[in-house]
Amino acid sequence: MKKTSINTGTPDVKVDEAALVTPFVKCLARLVRAQDTYGSQDRASDAELLAHFIITEEQRREIPIIGDPGPDVMLRFNIFYTAVALSIEARTGLVASPITMISHEGFGRVLLTTGRLVVFSKTVRDIHRFGFATLRKLAEAGAKLVDDATAAIETYPEVARA
Repeated sequence: MKKTSINTGTPDVKVDEAALVTPFVKCLARLVRAQDTYGSQDRASDAELLAHFIITEEQRREIPIIGDPGPDVMLRFNIFYTAVALSIEARTGLVASPITMISHEGFGRVLLTTGRLVVFSKTVRDIHRFGFATLRKLAEAGAKLVDDATAAIETYPEVARA
């Protein structure tokens, strides 16, 4: 497992090659590239694009506990859950839809649904601090959500397809 380091104006992010080749992280990188309508990041590596999802413990401590999420944070938050939904769809063949209801203060709820089945539901807070400690943690979090949703779909296939 090769690890290198990149610097994107923030503290160095450790690049974990194994995390970068997971299906979820590949999907997430494609979505981030799709948001770049001007092509300003065409030459950026996937690790450089995903560095914005990484918030180290030191960075997290610097962010106030109470704060309003900015548009960049909300975009990253929505892209993450959209990548989860697309990964669920790729694995199961069922369209999964992310539904986010977030107040301007960064509190709310995230749902992922397929048909009439809610495969994921979570109350969220502190969206302005949204991020993961490493690329590996990012990959693991996304993969876990996809695995859990797939298990729910396999448990209740009739509801998921309704």
